[in-house]
Amino acid sequence: MKAHKLPRLTFEEYVQHEVESNTKYEYHDGEIFALAGGTLNHGKICGNVFAEMRNQLKKNKSNCFPLNSEVKLFIEISNSYVYPDSMVVCGEEEGTVEDKNAVTNPILIVEVLSKSTAAYDRGDKFYLYRKIPSFREYVLIEQDKYIVDIQYKHENSDLWSLTRYEGVGKKVKLQSLGIEISMQELYERVNVD
Repeated sequence: MKAHKLPRLTFEEYVQHEVESNTKYEYHDGEIFALAGGTLNHGKICGNVFAEMRNQLKKNKSNCFPLNSEVKLFIEISNSYVYPDSMVVCGEEEGTVEDKNAVTNPILIVEVLSKSTAAYDRGDKFYLYRKIPSFREYVLIEQDKYIVDIQYKHENSDLWSLTRYEGVGKKVKLQSLGIEISMQELYERVNVD
């Protein structure tokens, strides 16, 4: 999704603008950016990853649960509100006083990449996400080829490692959740080049 910059607003103006326009916006300390709609492949992958995580977490009787892109994530240190494609919270979700519909404590965040957002998702957005104390795993999914990159933060460390899964026959391991998702499930009904 490509973001379009709009004039600087207070947080209250931002929330009001979102409600009145019925459009999602990222908020970064007064600056807001409208999020453009995604592609069919993007929507399918988002649905697939959410469904697979939900089903496996439920089957494992985990206290973790996934949230879709309708839920905002607040990053306190940068005073930012963003909409990840999916995220997982373990235990009770923590929120903000200012916005009861935002969470602050995901363990895992998923972004489905597009040509217009890939650099932002891999760079500045990942930098923002790393400021979240609970955050341990970042899943980046290509929408036009069977490639998933996972950044994983090692326990009691600031060290992140990168694992790339490539090819339709692979299984993607989500270490922070203790589950695996096959590429076939992630890309079900997706048109891949």
